[in-house]
Amino acid sequence: MIFRRRPKTIRNLLVVEDEPLIAFDNEYYLQGEGYKIVATVDRAEDALRALDALEVDAVILDVDLAGNGSGIDVAKKARAIGIAVLFVTGNMPADAAELAEAGLSKPYSHKDLGAALVAIDDLRAGRTPRIPPSVTLFQELA
Repeated sequence: MIFRRRPKTIRNLLVVEDEPLIAFDNEYYLQGEGYKIVATVDRAEDALRALDALEVDAVILDVDLAGNGSGIDVAKKARAIGIAVLFVTGNMPADAAELAEAGLSKPYSHKDLGAALVAIDDLRAGRTPRIPPSVTLFQELA
């Protein structure tokens, strides 16, 4: 076989988004790309509980969320336990480079979302990532 898909290190995703249409759209697209959505939540509190209770490889994370807390709180915990973070937000935090592997500014396309996850996956697997112009990669190869 000449063309093989690279093995994914990121399979299980937690979607943290307080805009229902964006959350649903992301879920539908990412499932079609072969990812398992372990949960979709709109509050930081629920995301923090999901990080403790579920097998999560990466978090697709908005910064401004419903309820108390923000995506920054979720990113800090995810990073502390070794889970990849992709910010998808119109309000990129100033310290995003310390909190996430990559960032994608709203509005974004499905293609951009998928490319961002592939870039993070490549980075985590020690491969040189291809970085589309729409994606800001905060981390480098170790």
